[in-house]
Amino acid sequence: MVEAVQFPTKTVNYCTVKMDESIINLVVVSWTTLFLLTRKIFPNRSFDFCNRLVSTVHAILAVILASISVQDWSSPVCPLASRSSPKQIRAMAVTLAYLIYDFVCCLFDKQVKIDNLIHHLVVVVGLVASLAYEWCDSEIIAALLLTEISSPFIHLRKILKELGCKDTDLNLTADVLFAVIFSSARMMGGAYLTFMTLSADNPILIKVINFMDFNYYRIHNFFYLTKVDFKPNLAPL
Repeated sequence: MVEAVQFPTKTVNYCTVKMDESIINLVVVSWTTLFLLTRKIFPNRSFDFCNRLVSTVHAILAVILASISVQDWSSPVCPLASRSSPKQIRAMAVTLAYLIYDFVCCLFDKQVKIDNLIHHLVVVVGLVASLAYEWCDSEIIAALLLTEISSPFIHLRKILKELGCKDTDLNLTADVLFAVIFSSARMMGGAYLTFMTLSADNPILIKVINFMDFNYYRIHNFFYLTKVDFKPNLAPL
């Protein structure tokens, strides 16, 4: 008699979602409190300066939490299409809470950037779906590592600029490190991760979100360059 094999089903665990919601609400308040404290400590600095300090803290914390939750460093993306671990859920909840906070901050900035808001929404939907399904978190954690590992350097560039250190060796170092890490993580690591996620037995929503996240900047730049190239010349003859 052949024993039937039971495979896990990709269903939403509503009890876990409720617990995650409480954690996320708490962390959103924590990020907001940190921002308000930063504004209090640096009253003469801009809104963007204080927000980038908070963003830098998140980027460092996200990389640490994601690194801790990797199950096997010989193959960080594995196991593919697997159930979430508590460490993975914690890492994603912290980042999801930050993105909610940062999305609201973007609305209060002097110049609202629509492309940045769209990117935030794409990532938020992906994290919410992954937390709801409790599935494919190895892929999400790997994506979190690849996207956040270069973030401290891009924030450092803007912070140094406001501090008057634009034309310094420190700023040049931040520029070079950001360019190298961002390019290698997005172009090589991102392409590999996208292939692994699309080929694994993941929910279709997760596949779409992963593809959009890692190809967002390419798609955005393509349409931006197309818009520039085909812009009619309205200068007087």
